[in-house]
Amino acid sequence: MLPRLSSQSDINPTVIAFLDQLNQQGFSGDIETQYSSRLAVATDNSVYQVLPQAVVHPKTTNDVQIIAHLANTDPFKSIQFSPRGGGTGTNGQSLTSGIVVDLSRHMNQVLEVNEAEGWVRVQTGMVKDALNDAVRPYGYFFSPDLSTSNRATVGGMINTDASGQGSLKYGKTSDHVLSLQAVLADGSVLESDGSLGFSEDDNFVSTALTVSEQVCREHRPLIDEKFPALNRFLTGYDLKNAFDPKSDSFDITRILCGAEGSLAFITEAKLNLTPIPKARTLINVKYNTFEAALRNAPFMVQANALSVETIDSKVLNLAKQDIIWHTVSDLITDVPGKEMLGINMVEYAGADEQDVRLSVEQLTAQLDDMLKTEKGGIIGYQVTSDVASLGRIYNMRKKAVGLLGAVKGSAKPIAFAEDTCVPPENLADFIDEFRALLDGHGLHYGMFGHVDAGVLHVRPALDMCDPEQEALMHQVSDEVVKLVAKYGGLMWGEHGKGFRSEYGPAFFGETLFNELRRIKSAFDPHNKMNPGKICTPLDSQDELVKVSDVKRGTYDRQIPIEVRDSFSQAMECNGNGLCFNYDTASPMCPSMKVTADRRHSPKGRAGMVREWLRQLSEQGFDVIELENQTQYTSSAKGLIEKWRNTLNKRHEYDFSHEVYDAMNGCLACKACASQCPIKVDVPSFRARFLNLYYTRYQRPAKDYLVANIETLLPYMAKMPKTINFALKQPWVQSLTAKTVGYVDAPLLSVPTLEQRMKAQLIEAFDLEKLSKLTDAQRAEYVLIVQDPFTSFYDAAVVEDFVKLAFVLGKTPVILPFKPNGKAAHIKGFLKQFAQGAQSTADFLQQVAQLNIPLVGVDPALVLCYRDEYVEILEEKRGEFDVLTVHEWLLPLMNTLSSSPSSDKEPWYLFAHCTEKTKMPNAEKEWGSIFKHFGGVLHTVPVGCCGMAGTFGHESDKLQMSKDIYGLSWKPQMAALPKERCLVTGYSCRSQVKRFEDQPVQHPLQAILRLINVV
Repeated sequence: MLPRLSSQSDINPTVIAFLDQLNQQGFSGDIETQYSSRLAVATDNSVYQVLPQAVVHPKTTNDVQIIAHLANTDPFKSIQFSPRGGGTGTNGQSLTSGIVVDLSRHMNQVLEVNEAEGWVRVQTGMVKDALNDAVRPYGYFFSPDLSTSNRATVGGMINTDASGQGSLKYGKTSDHVLSLQAVLADGSVLESDGSLGFSEDDNFVSTALTVSEQVCREHRPLIDEKFPALNRFLTGYDLKNAFDPKSDSFDITRILCGAEGSLAFITEAKLNLTPIPKARTLINVKYNTFEAALRNAPFMVQANALSVETIDSKVLNLAKQDIIWHTVSDLITDVPGKEMLGINMVEYAGADEQDVRLSVEQLTAQLDDMLKTEKGGIIGYQVTSDVASLGRIYNMRKKAVGLLGAVKGSAKPIAFAEDTCVPPENLADFIDEFRALLDGHGLHYGMFGHVDAGVLHVRPALDMCDPEQEALMHQVSDEVVKLVAKYGGLMWGEHGKGFRSEYGPAFFGETLFNELRRIKSAFDPHNKMNPGKICTPLDSQDELVKVSDVKRGTYDRQIPIEVRDSFSQAMECNGNGLCFNYDTASPMCPSMKVTADRRHSPKGRAGMVREWLRQLSEQGFDVIELENQTQYTSSAKGLIEKWRNTLNKRHEYDFSHEVYDAMNGCLACKACASQCPIKVDVPSFRARFLNLYYTRYQRPAKDYLVANIETLLPYMAKMPKTINFALKQPWVQSLTAKTVGYVDAPLLSVPTLEQRMKAQLIEAFDLEKLSKLTDAQRAEYVLIVQDPFTSFYDAAVVEDFVKLAFVLGKTPVILPFKPNGKAAHIKGFLKQFAQGAQSTADFLQQVAQLNIPLVGVDPALVLCYRDEYVEILEEKRGEFDVLTVHEWLLPLMNTLSSSPSSDKEPWYLFAHCTEKTKMPNAEKEWGSIFKHFGGVLHTVPVGCCGMAGTFGHESDKLQMSKDIYGLSWKPQMAALPKERCLVTGYSCRSQVKRFEDQPVQHPLQAILRLINVV
């Protein structure tokens, strides 16, 4: 039986008192002290792990002022903070043992757009891509472009002075900051445009302004000497650009940009916007070696390109194995007979289409000459000017960061020396020596970067669970610092210092570093703001954080290696945060989108499972042995013990409850399993967790209903009208909601599928008869694999599939109903699922010997045979394939003549989220099928519908289900004619019917209609 687990951490009484006072002072935001919430922000996109004391989510600048002002009073002077946005930093910038102040949950709105002057004012918790969505209708965009743009916040960009692709022309974030609103450590507010007056006697603002300007003026020669002449020079406080000798002016925003939250909380920003280019062209130049790509990059820059991005063969090969590759495979094709080992992605953009075209023509002419002479290692190139295609290529490039973390084995690419920056003319030589350094340690690595700016991303593969490898990380860091100095560059060219702050004193030298400390003292004399980052106040004995500080691997190595390997889908999460994608049309993690709670994300859930495994291991429990024990069948004594534990759940803390709460909100949509570059598969380890959780605690009644619904449905279908009559009764609905926790139960199909098939005179399944047919005869058959929901709740779809098969000249045969078991798996009934899956797999394997196509109409249930069956049964699954409808139809197009249809109105496809993520070409293939039959099909970009099997029918999840539907499905349905909307998933059709009070069709039904109106 699963043991009870503790929180493993106590909160400082001073912090508890502070949080109590915070509420009394009128703080309107959220305060979280539960272990799971703190654990969710104990990591970022780095290797470090630091557990905070609490997490607060302010709603307004006033809330932030209350936090800072209260903390500046005598009882709470020891309390420290770290501002946090998307948590995408690669060097632990937002990690703290104090209190995390997360601005991303509530402070994420556009406050003002000035179209005439081309600027926007926003709250700094706003995601960068969301900002661009907001200003795109005005013809603008916020130009600093980083790989994490769909989850990184504006505040995070300001605090790291982020740049990214196109920085030679567009510059860094600080180049676009017009003014900032910042709350200092005493609660005073700095408006960097001078719009807010202040008293010199009662706050830190005047001192901060005075001292910062003095430092920049008095030490100008030393600043010019020390700050390298690079496009990227993230050195902490930007002393070089804060003071302009020509205009004799000082700009405090330059001090705050890149300060990593060590000076103030930045709550609002006024940002300069860039007009969207009217013309864009991307040239993908292919090379026979990565070195050739690097050495050829300066030539591309000289050709007046907007940007030159490079990726090596390792990154390319990883992309080819990922779902992302299907979107770019036609845009980056292989060169026949030659191996592509590097690519330079060269972009031209501008307001004048002719200028862009001329620049492209000049470069391609030079490339043609180089191809003829085999100069520079160039083996080919491709040109595209389609904006959507450019977006797909850059999305692939952006995902490269995460893809590097998906390599096999215990050694994973680690971010610690991966944003080195040297003058572009030194880059190739620098990389030669960098490679020799890494090769000398026997390390594997992939490379990509912004070669136009001299920035290289290199992530050597290390096993952070191995103490020797952890020590090697620090050694390599030291060596890289010396190497970049040799080539006139920086170790931190793009991603800030964070835990690399220990190298600051040596880089700046004693005099200039003490001036940085002087600025820190003026802003934050008590070292409350993100202590240990950048520098410490003068006269402070506090230390800087170090590369050797505590890492996630310190905790992970406490879990036995066989357990780590068994739970690799959780253990290998590297914190890249792609699951925080704000886009409502993205299928990735709908529960995270509606809750804005990091716990309810694949990253959060993976982190909690890792801690759960660690605590079990710490108490001497072997998870794999627990899973193998036969305690899943409950004896009377076991049931009594479970009920006792369930009752005590209210009184006794158990960390497992916090894990359960996070898992309970998962829709098991499986988007994470393919969308995440690391393939973090929450439904997989969620099922295993629930399986063990319920060895200690009693399951709710609804779980038994859900897990056994497939067994019950054939019996219910024998009296569908009686069942439906009962389900319609208000008292039955109320009783079911209160006692079982199940709402909006769908009604059975009337007539039933069996009755419909009798009316169709469809041939009954006869294995012996079918086995006696010739191969040619069997080629004219199709076997329809039933799923419980379509067959019993939406039988018209199966009936129309039968009609479609007849129309296409095939003989349909419906197989006897066999439970699929997906619902049991979702609820963690793993023993029951394994037994049922084995029985169904044995049957399907036997039928598959007929060599007749097996086809199911619901994609989620079909994919269960390929995913959960393989995972649970392994080799016992046997060999059989069940196709989705579109997979069966697509090859038939080669044998069926195309024909025009008189139905010229477009149809609109809403694909099931599991189908979209597991079968990335599905929507495109449906489009080809409709085109063949003379129809027009438009793909509608939507995320999850919020039903996810039975999730939306559980009363405790009803509101979340409705909220998820409202993210993307509801607005799209409102904008389109519902009678033309086609939905592949049964659960999605059920959700639409529930909230729109109107049924929608499966795409196969529309195809049948197209054929019938020819």
